[in-house]
Amino acid sequence: MSRRPSHPVRLLASALAAGALLTTAACSDGGGSDSASDTAAEEAGVARQNAARQTPTGSPSASPTTLTESGARAALLTEADLEGGWNQVQGADKWRDRLLVGEVDVADFVTAKSNATDCQALLDALYGDGLLGDPSGPSALTGFEQGDSRLLEQVAGYDRAGLDARMKWLRTLPDTCDEFTATGSGGARRTVRVTEASVPEVGDARTGLRVTVQGDAGGSPATLTLDVAAVRVDTSAVTVMGGGLDGGQTDSVEQAVRQGTERLKTVLDGGTPSPQPADLD
Repeated sequence: MSRRPSHPVRLLASALAAGALLTTAACSDGGGSDSASDTAAEEAGVARQNAARQTPTGSPSASPTTLTESGARAALLTEADLEGGWNQVQGADKWRDRLLVGEVDVADFVTAKSNATDCQALLDALYGDGLLGDPSGPSALTGFEQGDSRLLEQVAGYDRAGLDARMKWLRTLPDTCDEFTATGSGGARRTVRVTEASVPEVGDARTGLRVTVQGDAGGSPATLTLDVAAVRVDTSAVTVMGGGLDGGQTDSVEQAVRQGTERLKTVLDGGTPSPQPADLD
């Protein structure tokens, strides 16, 4: 992937509130002035307060609290979360790949012109790191390099309805945008293919895509391959995109999704992610 001018990233609900149970001791002046009925009333009031603070049996212990800026940063992957010699880099928010820039050829969509709009939106989202739309809450991003391949991760908070709609839209793209043509600057034509990709069974909802763009880079034929995954955890999400001109990064993206989702859940539960994942040496 080639670097381009900085573009704000657009590509994850809060700590468990554990209420302490109230305890009340009946007061006595030593002369028996407090009646048994007064004491019973106090105890009944305390019981009602305690019951209001407790979650009914069978329900989740509590809802996550809102994702904070510091929480989003803490949830980001580190080099220790990834295998295969990935090196964390600065300036990942400036990454852009010009093979993703192009105008979708509407003529490719004879029976469904609206599909061209969806495919254009996909290219624009991949180029601008906005696969899940604009976050409504905090957002943080990090990137890693391994040779000529790159791996980008974003953690952000979203509006729940908008997030669900966006993930539903992504699931339709392997059908609506299975193969189409985009024309870049100077008239260079590129063939884009979109297929469904598996995502580990983590989080509350998930979706994955593999996108390949065949075109020209530096005067030579080139194919950009990107493995993309998005996982929702309550109203927050982890988005991972990995690949490059050397091919996709399926294994690394799946590992990043597992570790990234676990880190996000830890943050939303009020904890601090371990600097060394338990399943890695």
